[in-house]
Amino acid sequence: FKLPSDSFKYLGWCDIQEHDVRGNQLLCPRVREGPSEEELFFRGEEHTLKIRKRVTDTEKWQKKLQENWENSAELNLSFQDLGDLYQGENFKSILQRLIRVEKLWLVDNSLTDLSAIRLPRCRELNVNKNHFTSFKQLPKIPQIQHLSLAENNILTLSGISDFRHTPLESLILKRNPCEFQERYRQLVFSSLPNLKMLDGIPKLPEDCSPPDIRVLFKMCTIL
Repeated sequence: FKLPSDSFKYLGWCDIQEHDVRGNQLLCPRVREGPSEEELFFRGEEHTLKIRKRVTDTEKWQKKLQENWENSAELNLSFQDLGDLYQGENFKSILQRLIRVEKLWLVDNSLTDLSAIRLPRCRELNVNKNHFTSFKQLPKIPQIQHLSLAENNILTLSGISDFRHTPLESLILKRNPCEFQERYRQLVFSSLPNLKMLDGIPKLPEDCSPPDIRVLFKMCTIL
């Protein structure tokens, strides 16, 4: 049985009439855009079309200005539940507009590849609990200082050296397969000489020194 709110499931905050709230004033906006008329027809949900009104080009432009993503400095777009293709595409189109964002949270969004996205001013990025498997799938973040990648599926440290020329100071890789790689901390710090903290632990003297061969022969990695 359909819930009483079923006819409103594709309505978003930006369709609310007579308000002056802008996108960069929201702490955790939900990114939503309804499916096309064709998709609604194939889903058997064409009855929802009657609640929609035709939007003119002028209204579309005003709506874009109202969202104001370009001026967002801090933005939390976590837990978006991007289940359909149109939601994922709309989500990425918004990320491409974040030209001034400095702090961005994208936690638990089932993201797999943002390599086409560039965040020129981003200093802090949290993409915990997604599905990244490689550093190559991350967005371009030349000014990054704090990067959190906990609970993804990053298999190896290949590609981590791409951050060597960034001001990266803190990196979190907890609960990724690469964490179990032998000499994990030494390899990370050797690839990123400017890094000060890894997984919440400051850089230690043993993270910089070459490994003792005798110790390595006595060590084993349990997966």
